[in-house]
Amino acid sequence: MTPMPFTLQHTDQQTAARAGVLHTAHGDIATPIFMPVGTVGSVKGVHFRELRDDIKAQIILGNTYHLYLRPGTDVLRQAGGLHRFIGWERPILTDSGGFQVFSLAGIRKLSDKGCEFRSHIDGSKHFFSPESVIDTERLIGADIMMAFDECPPGTADWNYARKSLDLTHQWLERCWKRYETSQPLYGYHQSLFPIVQGCVYPDLRRESAEFVKQFPADGYAIGGLAVGEPTDVMYEMIEEVNGILPADRPRYLMGVGTPLNLLEAIARGVDMFDCVMPTRNGRNAMLFTADGVMNMRNAKWATDFAPIDEAGACWLDQITSRAYLHHLFKAGEFLAMQIASIHNLAFYLWLVGQAREHILSGDFAQWKNEMAERVSRRL
Repeated sequence: MTPMPFTLQHTDQQTAARAGVLHTAHGDIATPIFMPVGTVGSVKGVHFRELRDDIKAQIILGNTYHLYLRPGTDVLRQAGGLHRFIGWERPILTDSGGFQVFSLAGIRKLSDKGCEFRSHIDGSKHFFSPESVIDTERLIGADIMMAFDECPPGTADWNYARKSLDLTHQWLERCWKRYETSQPLYGYHQSLFPIVQGCVYPDLRRESAEFVKQFPADGYAIGGLAVGEPTDVMYEMIEEVNGILPADRPRYLMGVGTPLNLLEAIARGVDMFDCVMPTRNGRNAMLFTADGVMNMRNAKWATDFAPIDEAGACWLDQITSRAYLHHLFKAGEFLAMQIASIHNLAFYLWLVGQAREHILSGDFAQWKNEMAERVSRRL
């Protein structure tokens, strides 16, 4: 039994979909699960009461790169970690900053030692090593910490992907060594998840999955997908990797994606997800619903007084009409972005919750096929 055990409750007979429970010091997480992104210690436009009571989030994310820069490690140390700083009593996962290394291509330098970069805030120079990232994640106090990796673009050629993977594997060895020789700062267990990379190349993905499973981690992540590669290639890579990763540990697909992506990845054995899409798209008037995608700026909603979503992922769906939300967006009201963000997050949590119920009841495959067609519509 690992310090953060994962109870696998049921695996679908027709697909690789799984239902389980991940046990953490800050509470149990029923999987499949979607994790709202709280990059700097907040989910944009959403209060923690709404996250707990309306959206029913079981775990949220923070980002090591952003938290390191602001509010900074001194503030987080004095606060007693991120949980206490933000007032969130449920589990937290921290991304290591590897994706930021990828996205800051113009202002960073990679080497075997780590990554030198300039802050996007003030241009100041900083350096991340695998060891310093683990130290920072220890200080943040996340229940689940991600290993430091490089995330190559989906269009990278094989030679670049090969070199990038070698670097990620070297960094993982150093991350793991630091993890095993350091201790939690706040009296509870923290897990370190290795990350499978390899871009769009099956041989590299298989090699990476075999490499990371040598580490007796509480779970494993799949990174470097949904970064420009075709969707069918992403699904192929997920299948390659999940055929190798241990079946008794959770599998986390990083930064993915649309409701359809979630359904297809669950069917391929993924347990955990995160993505900024629900809030980012919500702020831009795009709503995800059980019957399809809605652009709330479209004139067709101006006199549609039906609830936002008949499925009713949260109470807002029943008391807010499409016409009213359309009006708020056209008027430029901040409330529009708030309602849309809460709805989208609640819908994502509802969707993975429904997937879990159907996995447990044994009819996931039929439900998934029907739901995949519905959520893909443009209304």
